[in-house]
Amino acid sequence: MKLTKSLTRTKGGLVAALDIGCSKVCCFIARAEDGERPRVIGIGQQASRGIKNGTVVDMAAAEATILNAVHAAEQMAGHTIDRVVVSLAGGHPASSSVGVQIALNGHEVGDSDLRRAFEHCHQTHGLNGHGTVPPDELRQSDNGRQMIHSIPTAYTIDGNRGIRDPRGMFGDQLGVNIHFVTAATGAVRNLTTCVRRCHLDVAGYVVAPYASGMASLADDEFELGVTVIDMGGGMTSIAVFYEGSVVYTDVVPVGGNHVTKDIARGLSTTLTHAERLKTLYGHAMATDADEREMIDVPQVGEDDDKNARQVPRSLLVGIIQPRLEETFELVRSHLEASGFDKLGGRRVVLTGGASLLPGTRELGGLVLDKQLRVGRPTRVDGLAEATAGPAYAACAGLLIYGAAEEPATSGESETLPSISNGLLGRVGHWLREHF
Repeated sequence: MKLTKSLTRTKGGLVAALDIGCSKVCCFIARAEDGERPRVIGIGQQASRGIKNGTVVDMAAAEATILNAVHAAEQMAGHTIDRVVVSLAGGHPASSSVGVQIALNGHEVGDSDLRRAFEHCHQTHGLNGHGTVPPDELRQSDNGRQMIHSIPTAYTIDGNRGIRDPRGMFGDQLGVNIHFVTAATGAVRNLTTCVRRCHLDVAGYVVAPYASGMASLADDEFELGVTVIDMGGGMTSIAVFYEGSVVYTDVVPVGGNHVTKDIARGLSTTLTHAERLKTLYGHAMATDADEREMIDVPQVGEDDDKNARQVPRSLLVGIIQPRLEETFELVRSHLEASGFDKLGGRRVVLTGGASLLPGTRELGGLVLDKQLRVGRPTRVDGLAEATAGPAYAACAGLLIYGAAEEPATSGESETLPSISNGLLGRVGHWLREHF
């Protein structure tokens, strides 16, 4: 349970977030005053290079992209940063929930009992470390994976459920359920190395859908149950929240870039033109007017726009819709197989840049048979209209993570769970006491 080098704030109360995606790399710098919401003072963004499916495939290209994004944010903020909270989408993040029981022998539950339960749980299931700690503190487990998150989701005393904070209570048996998120060690180390080559320390990793949910969920959604679907360029990630905690995460290897490639192949155009066609004319669901509307499609290898081919918009929609249907069907199958489909209720929040395509919300509602809304980062201040959309929810959530991390009085501390009223209070306690 050691939290060594866990500070996420830089000098002056600044918090920096780095969202490394398949389509873009985004850096937010915010000022985080105690008790206040983070206020963004610097924004930098670059088209992603050297990243595929959330994994570094070209170290030099990825390093240059990160450097440019961070430099732009620093220039806007008027401050330099030395550590960042980083989103994690690659490394095939996997979710598992485990429980442990320890004997109390009738005495009062104290910090030492909770510490003993957490340590026993980690030792029993072969996981090293506790919570989200800097990558140099994480050690590889026997199966080649390392822990990213360790989140207590429920406590029981003598089988009685619904306990938020067991300290001060009496019983014979204390039970703790913990949600672990792990990722492939190689992918995490490559990303860490890339960030450090930019002269930045990784203060911690947060899986993308978890960060998106922290920035865009309403209090009641966080408590009653909701599924967050973060639709990125290279993949779609999932997080289920229930009773104020994330209880399940998963990844589907299909994203917005797959739609663009389908358009490029189907219409014999370049990827650049395919992305433009998707943005200007794309729709997730067909309408009667699509057959009558004609669009110009520049052909591969043709320099003259006069040779562009005219096709009905229905042809474009006919390419987009099947791919998005496949994406939502994969999400549905993953949720049903996990057993957390019902726990998330009928509420779904869509985030990520790929969710901006018109008709995506309606199509997702039909396939998933749930109520969908598009989530935007509402828990941070200072975002301009261009950066306040669902594509920036994950980066904003990373700021909330960093702002909730209270500076320690020394380089090492040991803390235990505590619960306070309100969403941000609960998130803040969990982040600084378990991560």
